[in-house]
Amino acid sequence: MSTDQPRPGSGEPPEDDPFLKKPQEPPEEGAGGEGGGTPGGTPPPGGTPPPGGATPPGGTPPPPRYEGGPYGGPYAENPYGGEYGAADPLAGMPPLANRGRRLVARIIDAIIITVPVGIIMSALVGWVDYTSTSSTQTGKQATVSGVTMLAYLIYEGLMLTSRGQTLGKMAMKIRVAMLSNGAVPAGSAGWIRAAVYTLPEIVPCCGFVFWLVNVLWCTWDKPYQQCLHDKAAKTVVVSTA
Repeated sequence: MSTDQPRPGSGEPPEDDPFLKKPQEPPEEGAGGEGGGTPGGTPPPGGTPPPGGATPPGGTPPPPRYEGGPYGGPYAENPYGGEYGAADPLAGMPPLANRGRRLVARIIDAIIITVPVGIIMSALVGWVDYTSTSSTQTGKQATVSGVTMLAYLIYEGLMLTSRGQTLGKMAMKIRVAMLSNGAVPAGSAGWIRAAVYTLPEIVPCCGFVFWLVNVLWCTWDKPYQQCLHDKAAKTVVVSTA
């Protein structure tokens, strides 16, 4: 067995943990020679294999190391741990964002989008009475809701893919990071996250139920505190403070 694997109960993450951002320290001079193990590169007596998984002269190469993050490699089937127990999934990453700050950030973003969109749409289609069930008012309500959701989707998608933060998240000093390496969710990941959060509300009746389950999911999800839109995009929300 390669010595790169953590010992059971050691609590140390594997060296190829994608969240382990600390640079590798160079080996001490004289300790990592070609012979391995003894100063000057002399092979250790008795034919004992050198430490560190190096190939001993005439011996069998060590097994290949696993590569990949929580969605590939040794934890592909179980991102929360494996045969050797669960390592720290966020080693080298900022701490996870407080759920209260995430909620306040969402409220700020909702105000930023709904207030100007509401004013503009009122000027275009007239005042909307949300207590009325008439066909005219129902049509206005659907139009305003659709435009608001589209505006929010574009707003969040552009902000996440460019910097990993919306204005609300910037105010609360949190950001969205890729679970695999902590990077900004550029490209499809940011748009997937925004779409899964926003678009299900279009579906009558069950859309609101899905949205509610989605935003509450982070309250019991372990260990990453992900909502369903985080799981779809493979992201986490971390603190920048």
